[in-house]
Amino acid sequence: MKGPAWDAEFGILTSGNGNIQRLSLTGEKSIFREGAGTNGLQFDKQGRLLCCEPKYRRVTRMDRDGKLTILTDSYEGKPYNQPNDITFDSKGRIYFSDPRYGDREDMQQVDASGKTVEGVYRIDLDGKVTRVIGREVDRANGVLVTQDDRYLLVADNNNNSEKTIRALWRFALRDDGSVDLGSKTMLFDWGRGRGPDGLVENAAGRLYVAGGLNRSNPPYEPDDTVGAGVYVLDITGQLLDFLPVPTDEVTNCTLGGSDSKTLYITGGGVLYSVRLR
Repeated sequence: MKGPAWDAEFGILTSGNGNIQRLSLTGEKSIFREGAGTNGLQFDKQGRLLCCEPKYRRVTRMDRDGKLTILTDSYEGKPYNQPNDITFDSKGRIYFSDPRYGDREDMQQVDASGKTVEGVYRIDLDGKVTRVIGREVDRANGVLVTQDDRYLLVADNNNNSEKTIRALWRFALRDDGSVDLGSKTMLFDWGRGRGPDGLVENAAGRLYVAGGLNRSNPPYEPDDTVGAGVYVLDITGQLLDFLPVPTDEVTNCTLGGSDSKTLYITGGGVLYSVRLR
């Protein structure tokens, strides 16, 4: 189970079993969109559902009436790896990550030297797509534009190698939506533990980051002393709190409820909710 996304009419939506699942405000479960093949979900300011679809290697937008629009399915004529997570800035520009987990045989996104890229892309209002982060990260997963548009946060999550850094990075965003690559700053390092996945920011600027592991998962065995749950950070990377979650793997979280003070968490096929102080 992944996603999740909250809406005042639809309730909470999650990705799982190839579909978009819905849990209504009254607690009724249903399939919202069958065969969607989605991962990251996000409602934009117009209430449209933005979807990363790793199954189809594309990014789509679903209107309130169900109309589906493909926003992008390739970059420079080549298919994406597996669009994973999605965010947007105050101007409506969309940013999404494009890692590859599992079979890596048909990866076609490469840099000028032919090395594979698992980076971040921006979709402008006119539909133009730009790669804003390339090999500056190893494997981009969760992404978030902060509510003041100052930063793009990227969860670098390659747990399949002992040589990778598993960390949350902060990049400065320029007014035109480009990224100051020289501003790259590590906010939090998970060391040899399972790295960060999805994340969300609350109104006070606190970051809630899913990550960690309760039990090693062979053949790749991230350090399970770095516990599974939600890591609460400030924008400088200071750890403010930790919310343990019992089921692996903790994949993402979002805020919802009428006051945006309920944290919804997906982990191990389970949807959790907790009221925040």
